[in-house]
Amino acid sequence: MDPSSSSSGSENARVNSHMRSPFGNQMFEVNVPQGVRSGQAFALIANGQRVMVTCPANARPGQKIRFQLPIKLSSDEIQSIKLNYQKDGWVRCLSTDLTFHWIRSEGEVDGQLKDSRDLTWAFERIAFVRELRSSATVSSKSKVDHSLQLVPAKEASLSTVVPAINNGTSLAQELSRYAAMPFQHKEAWFRQQIAKIQVPWEDGHIKINVRRENLLQDSMEATESITQGDMRKIFRFEFISEPGVDAGGVAREWFQLVSALLFNPDFALWSYSSINQMCMQINPSSGVANDEHLRYFHFTGRLLGKALFDRQIVAGHLVRPLYKHILGWPVTVADLEQLDADTYANLCKLKDLEDVEVCCLDFTVTEDHWGTAQTIELKSDGANCMVTNRNVDEYIQLQMRYRLLERVKEQIKALLVGFYDVIPEALLSVFDFQELELLLCGLPEIDIEDWKRNTEQFLVLPIYP
Repeated sequence: MDPSSSSSGSENARVNSHMRSPFGNQMFEVNVPQGVRSGQAFALIANGQRVMVTCPANARPGQKIRFQLPIKLSSDEIQSIKLNYQKDGWVRCLSTDLTFHWIRSEGEVDGQLKDSRDLTWAFERIAFVRELRSSATVSSKSKVDHSLQLVPAKEASLSTVVPAINNGTSLAQELSRYAAMPFQHKEAWFRQQIAKIQVPWEDGHIKINVRRENLLQDSMEATESITQGDMRKIFRFEFISEPGVDAGGVAREWFQLVSALLFNPDFALWSYSSINQMCMQINPSSGVANDEHLRYFHFTGRLLGKALFDRQIVAGHLVRPLYKHILGWPVTVADLEQLDADTYANLCKLKDLEDVEVCCLDFTVTEDHWGTAQTIELKSDGANCMVTNRNVDEYIQLQMRYRLLERVKEQIKALLVGFYDVIPEALLSVFDFQELELLLCGLPEIDIEDWKRNTEQFLVLPIYP
């Protein structure tokens, strides 16, 4: 009765059962008993349960027939399903509500310090996950409002159901199986799922016409005018006054050119990471430079999502916390370093102080907005609240919330909404943040000549006794 041993000549039978499983069905095979005719029901035991199977038309006694039964899992079996990434010490575990939740691999995180001076523990364990929620607006059910916040990692959840895939059954078992596989297998599975939700060419496609001299704005306006449902259609690109057939080359050029313009720091939407000028972070002052900055961030999300959907490469690496936000991964104090190395270093110094009050810190941060200093309170009346040994853990968490999300919350929200217009979030959960970067940006190109120019060679001779 192993479904893998079914023969091509097997007939499909109907099971008299109204049960439905969120995990889908399992295929079984059985030989038609002697004396059973077409259309007649007979009883058997399969998967530990008694079922009635109706013999299909044209099936004869002794012939193999196939039937499906809903997959049944106990609570313990459900909770044993995990996504173990072997990275950062975090594991996703399935709950009986068919959502994944984060836990530390050696135990749950409670989000609080063991005591007020255990800052080493705080740096290792305090973690937050961005929570993006959607709801219909009061004025129009066709419009959706989105809210974004950081929640303790253990409170974050991820649905394992993608309505457009596998008739809305849970993908938890597949996600668990493929998350443990090598990257090539993960990507192959991901591509299979994308193929299920891609709109066939004959059902409609999208043509994007842009001018080279106005490439970024034309591309943004064209992409933002497309409905969410059409983002999964096949796109064809054309540069105006440059007739030609887009057989793939024009699309590759469009993704490269547009992403390079978007991530150019001169456009003021993005700035360099504080420790790596190969990676880009969101410019907190993007709204000062561009009144339409949120439209551009929504467009950026759609661009990245469509690039992943269409197997294209973009010309911009993001800082690690942004990849984690896209994946819904926990962010920690260590992630601050890529955004603000000075703040990260200062927080690290707190671990070695017997009395943090000597730093004369309060619950505020000072931002430089185009040459103007602006003081922002991390909590109500923060300017009048000094950091002490008793509240230093709160200070660390508020710094994390502000640096990792609050200062650029609207930009991140727009980017995530645009990205998920194309890619269902659950499908991404087989990847870690480094694999997502590889999918979006590919392997970095190495300039051999530049490498040679900046390499010093020495002749080292062996020394014999």
